[in-house]
Amino acid sequence: MSPVSVRYIVDDVDRAVAFYRHHLGFEVVTHPAPGFAMLQRGDLRLLLNAPGAGGAGRASDGTTLEPGGWNRFQLTETDLDVTVEQLRDAGAQFRSAIVAGSGGRQALVADPAGNVVELFEPAER
Repeated sequence: MSPVSVRYIVDDVDRAVAFYRHHLGFEVVTHPAPGFAMLQRGDLRLLLNAPGAGGAGRASDGTTLEPGGWNRFQLTETDLDVTVEQLRDAGAQFRSAIVAGSGGRQALVADPAGNVVELFEPAER
């Protein structure tokens, strides 16, 4: 499978890079300028842009790009409790507690810019 790319708008690219590297296991592919970085974890390529940084950091219709919202990508975790505890200890902000459903358990953590990442632990089958 080829990588899937997701683009997030972030206030501070360096801060977002540190969060995704240190807490969620992403590797830096390229970070050529203060307003852009490309990270990767498995087949997920994460493109981080600062608003107004040019290229994808600008909206073609003239609106101002902002981080946050509820769109998100999902990372599968083997031990959600440990991951959540480590992120809380590091000061990460959560948009939800751990929620259980028929397919597994999830928690929503916000990156430093407020973009949501879904941490998901599948139910045992």
